Amino acid sequence: RALLAGLAILGRALLARIVPSMVVFLRALALSWFEMASPAKRARVEANGGEDAATLKSRIAELERERDMWKARASGTGPQFPATHWPAAKPSLAPLQPYPVYDRTKPKEAFLAVCDMMIDEICKELTPGYEMPENEVAWVRRMLNYNVRGGKMNRGLMVVESGVQILEAKGMATTNDDIVRLAILGWCIEWLQGWLLVADDFMDDSHTRRGQKCWYLNEDVQKIAINDAFMIEMIVYKVLKRHFSTQPYYAQLVDLFLETTFQTECGQLLDTLCMNLGLADFTEQRWTLIVKYKTAFYSFYASVALGMIVAGITDVKEYNNCRDILMIMGIYFQAQDDYLDCYGTPEQIGKIGTDIQDKKCGWLFVHAYHSLASAEQKAIFDKVYGKCKVQTPEEQQIKDLYTKLKLPELYEKYEKDSYDKIMGLKQTIKEVPWSVFEAFLKKIYKRQK
Repeated sequence: RALLAGLAILGRALLARIVPSMVVFLRALALSWFEMASPAKRARVEANGGEDAATLKSRIAELERERDMWKARASGTGPQFPATHWPAAKPSLAPLQPYPVYDRTKPKEAFLAVCDMMIDEICKELTPGYEMPENEVAWVRRMLNYNVRGGKMNRGLMVVESGVQILEAKGMATTNDDIVRLAILGWCIEWLQGWLLVADDFMDDSHTRRGQKCWYLNEDVQKIAINDAFMIEMIVYKVLKRHFSTQPYYAQLVDLFLETTFQTECGQLLDTLCMNLGLADFTEQRWTLIVKYKTAFYSFYASVALGMIVAGITDVKEYNNCRDILMIMGIYFQAQDDYLDCYGTPEQIGKIGTDIQDKKCGWLFVHAYHSLASAEQKAIFDKVYGKCKVQTPEEQQIKDLYTKLKLPELYEKYEKDSYDKIMGLKQTIKEVPWSVFEAFLKKIYKRQK
């Protein structure tokens, strides 16, 4: 990494020297061309109003501006993004403050401390940078603490854990700044999930999230939650720009977050349009598409791909092979969620399951309806599924039917098959240590919450 950084600095320095030399050379060439041209050619140029000479002078001026830009970048004095370098008092335009010490012996506490740092940075930016009154700043702080801070934090912690393992496997030393930057990327994933859940809860009429009522259900929030979801999404990109714009892999980070967000929105579209479909359309194929795009990319692949980007891995095949494994994990993870939505308690999973009420295309339903239910049992699904409220006798009727059709036993077999399939792909991975995937499996295999 130090070598790459040194080469980048050397490249900027060389460009700062080369471009001015090119400008001088082209200016001299243009003047020489005009002076040495034949009298007839010079006469033609002058007769045309000096158009050729004016074009050359314009090109020289353009090169001079480019020279000045590269000189500024090489010296670190010029703005990197001049179109948004305003107002001057915006804190994010100032040099970064030293990062806090990241205590790896207390991973969750250290990770939460980075979240608090990021929330403080955003809130301190709003008044000098965006003229936000005190009340709006307080709202953003409350909204972020309510929706993005806390939870299991598995996705974010895996960015740190997998990132460190990948860097060390490639023989790269990890400084405190390196680990804090990985934690910041981890929180970007957590905040991506945060805004998706704020919007998802509103669309699904959900009641609880992480052991508390959904954000939109607060009396002073309601529809404001939609704008808050958009705000959290945009803050992710503000964070990326603030902490990574000077890194050589910044564009790759932005690309991954843009692609991951769009993939997740495609999954959300597949999910929400189920309200316009009949139960017969809820096939296993549709369920797989929904969970692959709605969950697997942002919850599993992105967490590992971020560490790979930071470590400088560029082999497309390695990314593809890692993705194949992490898609299986992500799809299995969502099957777990569907199972726990039915069989887990609110105390166990931190929310009241609403999949039956919401007519979700879930793992339990697609197998029961299309593979296991008799005509008489299908009629019960047609009458009740998506037409009952939570914690009612009608909802319990569907749950009892799942048990009667032996869905718990089928799920147990699916869980074992998924594990075996993942382990069978171990030999396809070359640069990323297998311990990264083992860490994921340890967190999710046979989980109960």
